[in-house]
Amino acid sequence: MHLHTELAFRLIDLLPKGNASLADQPRQAAVSTPLNIAEATGKAASERAHYHRIARGSAMECGAIVDVLRLMRVAPHEELDRGKLLLVRVVSMLTRMV
Repeated sequence: MHLHTELAFRLIDLLPKGNASLADQPRQAAVSTPLNIAEATGKAASERAHYHRIARGSAMECGAIVDVLRLMRVAPHEELDRGKLLLVRVVSMLTRMV
């Protein structure tokens, strides 16, 4: 999971200056995913599903952000492809957990 957050921070660093508002969104979404998974730990099963749904939504948001970064051409396609593949795996895992 930390790979997803680390990748998000690397991609944020590639944004051209003047995109602070765009940088905030992936930062929040990338941090939200592992924090909600951690929050689910120790909760009752019904509560865990709630936090896993939120984490999944944040991971899906990261996927949309990768698409926007691709359109902006701010990162190598290989890096974006690797990020998208990782996010698909994270979303798949969280879907099974829900």
